Amino acid sequence: MIYKDEERKPQIWFCGGHFINDIYTGFLNPIMPFIAEQVRISMPIATIILSCSHIFSSLMQPFFGFFADKIKKRALIFWGLICTSIFISLAPASKHLILMILFIILGSIGSSLFHPQSLGLISKFSKSDIARNMGIFMAAGTLGFSMGPLLSSSMAQYFGLSKMPILSILGISWALLMFKMVPKFSTEKTQKPNFKLKQAFIDILSNRKLNILNIISMLKSLITTSCSILLPFLWKSQGYTKFQIGIALFFFLFLGGIAALLSPKVEKKIGTANVFYISMITTFPLMILFMFTYKTLPIISFIIFALMGFITMFAVPITMSLAQNVMPQYKSIIGGFINGFSWGVVAIAMSIIGYIAEATSIVPVLVFLSAIPAICSVLVKYLFKETH
Repeated sequence: MIYKDEERKPQIWFCGGHFINDIYTGFLNPIMPFIAEQVRISMPIATIILSCSHIFSSLMQPFFGFFADKIKKRALIFWGLICTSIFISLAPASKHLILMILFIILGSIGSSLFHPQSLGLISKFSKSDIARNMGIFMAAGTLGFSMGPLLSSSMAQYFGLSKMPILSILGISWALLMFKMVPKFSTEKTQKPNFKLKQAFIDILSNRKLNILNIISMLKSLITTSCSILLPFLWKSQGYTKFQIGIALFFFLFLGGIAALLSPKVEKKIGTANVFYISMITTFPLMILFMFTYKTLPIISFIIFALMGFITMFAVPITMSLAQNVMPQYKSIIGGFINGFSWGVVAIAMSIIGYIAEATSIVPVLVFLSAIPAICSVLVKYLFKETH
């Protein structure tokens, strides 16, 4: 019982921090078509800017994870949340393209600081059920990510883009409270790990199981990112308002958060492999249904879109807990790879996908992309084969 009290307090603050941090990371997608109009840029250019946001918030996470595992201090989670909340809130209010890009990059780096250390600390403070705690933590982030579009689109719709910086107060306040409430651990009488960055990366990148989990994470983020970035442009062209687009993204991501909460329980009943198969295969037929309904049956298409969010994020906490269990000494670095690096790789691809979608059509591109995880679901069977 003492244990549960010891782990409950920091995890409440970590989960709250993850929720709030990811509110800001979900800000830009629904209002980006309107920001693009404000600074006079095209959809492909806006896609590249959003891709840069994901690159800086994702690709750097393994490096920050290395420092988090080495320094054994709490600093990254506080400064990360503060930077995210301030700079992402400033970006939509900027009418100068260069300044907007700078704010997005700085805010994205803040998110990159926050994630790997908080992922490592969730495992550190979990004395009982790590998978359950990781599921709650991942769900908190996804639910925050779902609130971001709702909050930003509401603010933009009813108060204007210029009022967005007010929303930074939420993140700054929580970061200051976390600084007071999260237990210190830098004074523990434990030896700091002496591994080197190069060796850690070699160990992780040469592990077959981790490589498969990284690929699965990339494929899931491919669907989430492409839908979140491209569909707001489609809906804007159909005449939907900022708030309506925000509502659609909210339900897509909110159901994803619910899926993350449910998946550890479902895993115990149907098995880990089946959770992966459901998450990777089912999105494809759902996207085909979306293609045939978005023009003539918009309400049905929105429901299908929301279900895709649930399915896509169904295996997220399981992916993370499996990966961290492979090499427990690298918890934060692996958290950076699974939660960050995979998204960063997809973000690089999105800069090209944006141009293809404008040159052809958005929905057929999304159908093609959703077929990739279904085809690659064959990797799941290799995930559970033992190596000798």
